[in-house]
Amino acid sequence: MGVIEKQKMMNKESEFMRFKTNYLNSYFEKLEISSNEPDWNVMILQTMKFKEFLDCKALLDMMDDDEYVGKYKFILQSKFEEMVEWFITKKLGVTTRPIPAYASNNRKICLLDLYLIIEREGGHRHVTENNLWPMIAKEIGFEYSDGELMRLVYVVYLDVLVYYHKFKTIQSMFMTKK
Repeated sequence: MGVIEKQKMMNKESEFMRFKTNYLNSYFEKLEISSNEPDWNVMILQTMKFKEFLDCKALLDMMDDDEYVGKYKFILQSKFEEMVEWFITKKLGVTTRPIPAYASNNRKICLLDLYLIIEREGGHRHVTENNLWPMIAKEIGFEYSDGELMRLVYVVYLDVLVYYHKFKTIQSMFMTKK
């Protein structure tokens, strides 16, 4: 094949690609998929209710996927607080803890961020043994000196919840083996 034939073939291929791209773009624009399709993840999160611990376990299991958490973080934050409130007040029967949690300077502490960072760092015991609480406080947007406050907030709001979750996970694994 000569140079002129190759150029003609390339022109036809690029012309075909332009036609294909324009046709597909106009076709998908007419479908308006992005504006009409519901996001099922959002719908599931919005309808999620906490009536038993397995509901909490389901939400906590969703937190394993960093991409999912990043994409739905805004909705997950409110659901996480709702879950913590249900767990503390209904499951444990404790009504004296204010939810959401606040620092002494009246700044809200994001329990979801605290949970995710502690899990990423290896859990409460690992963070405490390695004195990482000041770093945790700084990562959440507080001062290094607020590290002890973050440890207390974690213990008061999340420690028992995480323990229950791990216990239920191991229990369900054990039950499926039998």
